[in-house]
Amino acid sequence: MNRIILAASLVIAQLFTVSAMAQTKGEADPAQSKAIPSKPATAEEKAAAKSTRKAEGSAAAKSFTGGEKPEGAGKAKVATKEQRAEAAKARKASAKSSLKKGEISSGEK
Repeated sequence: MNRIILAASLVIAQLFTVSAMAQTKGEADPAQSKAIPSKPATAEEKAAAKSTRKAEGSAAAKSFTGGEKPEGAGKAKVATKEQRAEAAKARKASAKSSLKKGEISSGEK
């Protein structure tokens, strides 16, 4: 009995020691916590970069030859209100008969 208690206490002590050593103070290292200081971009530099990106983007859009068609994928089938009501009645009747036979646990709600 004493051996089991001794072994268990050593394991628990080791778990606490490992977790205590893994924790930090919660503060970042001041020497490595900041990025290298850089000079902010001027408005002229930003405008020049924007115009360059815009020109590249428009050229890429004009030369697009992707496999997808620009028009839609198609049109959904349009059913009238009466057709939808008839289909709902048919589904409910099918579910009701299956429910009576015990094939399913609950019908369409």
